[in-house]
Order: sequence, then C-alpha cells, then structure tokens
Amino acid sequence: MAVVDHDALTGPGRADQAVALVPAGGEAVYRGWMLRSEQYAAFAEALSRRGVTLRTSPEQYRQAHELPGWYAALAAYTPTSVWTGGDLRADFDRVRVELGNGPAVLRDYTKSMKHYWHEAVFIPDLADSETAWKVASRLRHLREDDFVGGFVLRRYERFTSVEARTWWVNGVCVLVSAHPDTPNDVPHLDVDLVAVTPVIAALGLPFITVDLALRDDGVWRIIEIGDGQVSDRPATTEPSSLVTALLAGTS
Repeated sequence: MAVVDHDALTGPGRADQAVALVPAGGEAVYRGWMLRSEQYAAFAEALSRRGVTLRTSPEQYRQAHELPGWYAALAAYTPTSVWTGGDLRADFDRVRVELGNGPAVLRDYTKSMKHYWHEAVFIPDLADSETAWKVASRLRHLREDDFVGGFVLRRYERFTSVEARTWWVNGVCVLVSAHPDTPNDVPHLDVDLVAVTPVIAALGLPFITVDLALRDDGVWRIIEIGDGQVSDRPATTEPSSLVTALLAGTS
C-alpha cells in the first residue's frame, strides 16, 4: 500500500511528484478521489516509469468512467441516451431533437447534479427548447471546471426503488450495497442481475460499479457504471466488508 498526492495528481505536469512515495515495481489498484481520464492516463505513465502497472489501464478507466465508453454495449439495459462533444448550444439542440419529445434527464460524461434536480437535471419536455437550454446552462455553470466531455441527454424513466450499487471484479458481482447518496436506504438485495451479468462481463473491465434501480414496470435498469477505483462507498457499508468482497473476487 502506498499514498499518492492527489493535489499533485490533478495539477498539470505533476504526476511524477504525485507518485514519488510509491515503491517501484509490481501491479497496483488505485483507490481514491475521482480523476479526469487524462489525469488517470498521466498517473499511469508516471507509475510505469517506476515499473508499476495499474490493473485498470487508462483505456479501461475511460470506458468505465465516461458514459460514451460503456453505453453502446449496455444500451438495451439503460435509458436511451445521446450526447454532444462539447457545450455549444447548437450541438445540444441537435441531440435534443435526435432524442425526441418528452421528459429527459441531463448530465455530462461523468456526473449529474442530482441535488439540483429541477434546476440542472430534469427537463420536462425536450420540445421546449428554451427550458431545455436553461437546464443545460445551469448544469454547465454548476460543473464549472469539472465539466467533462459534453452534455448527455437521457430518456426519463420512472423508478420505484432506491438505487443499489453493485461492485464487480473481473465480470463478477462481489457485493451489493446501498448507494452512497442514500446510505440509509437499504436496496433490494435480490437485485436481478441475470440479464445484465453477461454483458457486464463482456466489457472486460477489471473493477467497476454498476448502479441499478427498479423501473415501474418491474424491470431492473442500469443507471450508471463507474470505475470502481473512484466509486464512493456508502457510509453504511463497512470498509472491511468491501475489502473482503474485493479480495475474494480477485482470488
């Protein structure tokens, strides 16, 4: 185990400084604050100069961390989504029209602002271009320098359960926990993973989280996928429980 300097890791050109205390040689798993994909790539390069290989490659990290990386493989199991390559209104309006009329939710490639639901997430009707752009502008303002990639519009679906966070190692679910945003809301521990397990395993990603919720028609839907290295642990799940599950999954 070694400590990396997160402030240095997120500063330009300071990745080598960030890993100065990491022992040379071997394989590593990062567990810490969220990194932009380009920061993670610089992190991996700095570690490689010390002879250390991250188990999750930069390409795998981006695939799990950013919605466009995993969406195509899981499109049948998650709300229909479209996205832009930046924050221009013309691009936003293009994908808004592509998704069609009706309600939608908004985020960027890595994160929504769900605590600002009516201001920066929920769009009652995509046909209302001015209201839709007002929501998008608010999201962009709130995300500031943390805005990643572009706008992602997702077809709104109605859910009847809290989100469950599932933890996957090498394509196998090793733990079901509450979602970090609702740690005291116990999720359905009988989450039906039969349909999604083969497609999640086919992603070939070493360590990810998959958040699911029960839609109002009784179907479990994927809300989000994230790289497990930077996925938050709910306060109601003991660290030892998570570590034990993860270690069991790698054995």
